[in-house]
Amino acid sequence: MNWDWIVSACLGVGLAACCGFRVFVPMLVAGIATKLGIIGTLSGFEWVSTWPSLLLLGVATLVELGAYYIPWLDNALDTIASPAAIIAGTVLSTSFLQIDNPVLDWGLGLMLGGGSAGVIQAGTSLLRLGSTATTGGLGNPIIATGENAASFGFSILAVLLPLVGVVLIGLLLLYIIVKLVNRRRVTFTRPAKQITDNR
Repeated sequence: MNWDWIVSACLGVGLAACCGFRVFVPMLVAGIATKLGIIGTLSGFEWVSTWPSLLLLGVATLVELGAYYIPWLDNALDTIASPAAIIAGTVLSTSFLQIDNPVLDWGLGLMLGGGSAGVIQAGTSLLRLGSTATTGGLGNPIIATGENAASFGFSILAVLLPLVGVVLIGLLLLYIIVKLVNRRRVTFTRPAKQITDNR
């Protein structure tokens, strides 16, 4: 068993999943950690730790974090953030997976990294929509703060303790999937119940 491969894969998937909270935070954390020599990327992904990339990622992170505190803009951002999170998650996970076959590397990156980022993004979007419906958007800044903290916290955890990070993120993914399935089930059973009641 290649222990380095397992740790590297956990690191990539853990960072990728965090893109579901915020797209640019995990990439910034990965770039800084690579620049400091805490982690390393594969050949072709060294751009993550270059000074121009770090500057752009820093600015993008600040803009993204601030934008989610604007009530009408936060829900609008979710439509853009969903595909962006999947793309960023795929790139991040692929950059740390040590697979020689490019097709398999990008395929696994999309399934593991992009998929986990997409699930978390879907969960946070539904949470924000629920907050908007119940509080008129007043509760959204609290949710935004929690998402910002989760994005930084899980990203740093994924870098320093990849195995612990991926386990915790896996539990979070399982929780979100169960919630999404239950929500879908309620959505489909409610119209049928209404038809029955009308009869």
